[in-house]
Amino acid sequence: MKPYMKVSLAALAIGVGVWVGSVYSNTAIGAGTSQPGTADDPVVTKSYVDQQIQKALGGGVSTGSANSSGSNSGSTGTGNTGSTGVDTSLPPLVSGASDAVEIVTVKPGQQLIGKSGAEFIVRSGKAVIVSEGTNGVADLTDGIDLTNGQAAPTNHLLSFPRDGRGITVLEGNKYSLTVMVRGGYTLK
Repeated sequence: MKPYMKVSLAALAIGVGVWVGSVYSNTAIGAGTSQPGTADDPVVTKSYVDQQIQKALGGGVSTGSANSSGSNSGSTGTGNTGSTGVDTSLPPLVSGASDAVEIVTVKPGQQLIGKSGAEFIVRSGKAVIVSEGTNGVADLTDGIDLTNGQAAPTNHLLSFPRDGRGITVLEGNKYSLTVMVRGGYTLK
């Protein structure tokens, strides 16, 4: 083959390669033309997604206030409710129900009684279980059942399957308990 033919074929091959590369490059660039935040590619926040999920479930929009008076969203009890919407069948000192975690201080002589499905974590102090009957409180951290009078270990997740079970300060102890609570509870 003559040298000018070799040079011509090499130039042709390079030209075809450049042309094919530019076609593929333009196709790839055209596929990603949506800018974030436009109608084609919306950017949403977690709070917006949470609100839409709550609306879809029919729960409305949560305000994040865990201790609003008269709210008893986590309870399905059948107690007497007055015009304020507060359960008046028991005279508790403090009552709460929420999916948010609340920090509750239990003084000596008081009992923190969980409603069905409540979860407690004793953060400080010496606590004992308060329960009627043979069944008690589930210690989900160790996977055991704690019965009436047994010590409630600190930093363990305790689950209360039924109403009327709770914790209190160990008898003779003068220090309060600090407890993280999720769900309904009554402090007596």
